[in-house]
Amino acid sequence: MSFTAAVLTISDKGARGGRADTSGPAIREMLARAGYEVVRHAVLPDERAQIAGALMDCAAEGVALVLTTGGTGFSPRDVTPEATRDVIEREAPGLAEAMRAESMKITPRGCLSRGVAGIRGRTLIVNLPGSERAARENLGAILPALEHGLQILLSEGSADCATPAPPVRKAAPSADAWLSEAKASQALARTGMFLIHNGVVREDARARVRDGDADARPVRGMLFSYDAEKVRGAVEATRALPGISFVRVWLNEGELAVGDDIMLVMVGGDIRPRVIDALERLVGRLKAECVTERELY
Repeated sequence: MSFTAAVLTISDKGARGGRADTSGPAIREMLARAGYEVVRHAVLPDERAQIAGALMDCAAEGVALVLTTGGTGFSPRDVTPEATRDVIEREAPGLAEAMRAESMKITPRGCLSRGVAGIRGRTLIVNLPGSERAARENLGAILPALEHGLQILLSEGSADCATPAPPVRKAAPSADAWLSEAKASQALARTGMFLIHNGVVREDARARVRDGDADARPVRGMLFSYDAEKVRGAVEATRALPGISFVRVWLNEGELAVGDDIMLVMVGGDIRPRVIDALERLVGRLKAECVTERELY
């Protein structure tokens, strides 16, 4: 079974562009090898409210596993555990205990990590240390157990006789939170404007809108899916366009009703013509190459 994951690197210097993020990519690599689909990776400053907001966004988006790296030590700016406790509903102390026990095998300073783990809704959140080596060691200590835990979290019943839970409709992320995150990143110095595209399921059938078929039946919903690899390719191609400094995409999936969100796309860049062109290209490519839509009547 494949699960979605997000990686949040917490670092003031990293968010300002003053330090290269090596822990985040290392964690993404480990997750990919274990079969996880990493749908989000961001670098955030050590700001408690901003970290908590990003964690809540991930949970609202239906991400199964969120791993943070950084901000778990004794520095006054290390507030990742506090931000995590602000949003979790149930703690999972065994994960943090296992990671500290693994660190203690390597260095007596391993006990100084204040990282926590817990659950918000159907999302598991785990704090990892900030250094690449420690993050790898800690994640390696718990990775074999995470799949079983996530299977239980995303199912109803006990561990051995769990039955799949009914599909949970994904909630669209907050555009305001996306904008706040973008403005806190190092990309802001090169950004003059942001544009957002929010696609929703309409009642008018495609044949009526595009082909002028006045007899087309109203739509009651849509079956929507997407190819994650193609989406990543479209996002990376957009980021490579001249003047584009920020690209973010969220896509829904499953059976959607009229009025449900299909996609949320944000593009930021230096000047209006480039941003408009980039957004149009990206949405067009998503619709043409990356998603599958089937109207329901």
